[in-house]
Amino acid sequence: MKVAASLLALVIGVLLAIPMMLTWERPPMDSVQLGPRGLGMDQITNPRLAEDLKALNTSPAPDDPVDNDGILVKDQPDVYQNIQVLGDLDTAQFTRLMNAITTWVAPTEGDNAGCAYCHNVENMASDEVYTKIVARRMLQMTRTINTKYKSHVAETGVTCYTCHRGQPVPANVWSINPGPPQAGGMAASRDGQNLAEAVVGYSSLPYDPFTTFYNTNPANIRVVASTALPGGTGASIKDTEKTYALMMHMSKSLGANCTFCHNSRQFSDWSESRPQRVTAWHGIDMVRTINGTYIDSLASVFPANRKGPMGDVLKSNCGTCHNGINKPLYGVSLAKDYPELSVPNP
Repeated sequence: MKVAASLLALVIGVLLAIPMMLTWERPPMDSVQLGPRGLGMDQITNPRLAEDLKALNTSPAPDDPVDNDGILVKDQPDVYQNIQVLGDLDTAQFTRLMNAITTWVAPTEGDNAGCAYCHNVENMASDEVYTKIVARRMLQMTRTINTKYKSHVAETGVTCYTCHRGQPVPANVWSINPGPPQAGGMAASRDGQNLAEAVVGYSSLPYDPFTTFYNTNPANIRVVASTALPGGTGASIKDTEKTYALMMHMSKSLGANCTFCHNSRQFSDWSESRPQRVTAWHGIDMVRTINGTYIDSLASVFPANRKGPMGDVLKSNCGTCHNGINKPLYGVSLAKDYPELSVPNP
């Protein structure tokens, strides 16, 4: 009996060790000190993942620049019809940008590659293809990011490619996660814990931090209380765990440790944090605006196959742009080559 129990324990141990070995990162690792010595403010990275990250974050060469012809699209209504967003461009800029968007979003998609992905090529003015309505809204969003969120994107800016990377749907998006089926009663009160989702590093933390913090009515991101007793500005244990889940997502999305933004001596103290924490704060605010103002407004436009299991639109998070590195595309700016995407919406 003891032998059988020992063998069973050994088998269970091996079965548990295999997924751990597949997901853990083995040494040696690279370490860079970011803050004062003794505070553990180091960034730990895996050098064996560097080439994979580079492959995921390559940038296309910009199209050749064009000479402005001085003829605005909005002044050519017989040629350019139903232009609601980019009418302030001259016709040469307009054509160049349309070509770039094809490369950024839909270079191949079966019979609907290129222009046909958004347009009825027999009637380019028609809005019958839903992706044209989506693209129009996304262009407005891009201009808003580049003009109103410089506190996050600085002069690097964004283009359609920042998120799409040559695909119609960005790789890193989210929708409301209903979770797996589970029993009722007390067993149903786990509040999303112990479900081992990749987005929280397969930890026991709540598996869906996005609904809490990135939706149209987001919760405050709080952990440390300002008083020794209840009633301060801290959070409950349950809410704290949701915050930790969000931080796990941000860490993975940026390929960075907690100390990339925080001073480990006092995580909540802004005066002792690195400047990147302020940039991240503006980034969270930006993502909320993107989801609430631009993406959710397209709920009636997207078909069911472009929505999540609960029927909500696929939305953005930190990973949508960053894709595993702290500066999207390693800081390469496509926006500087397309200045028409960095002007305010008319």
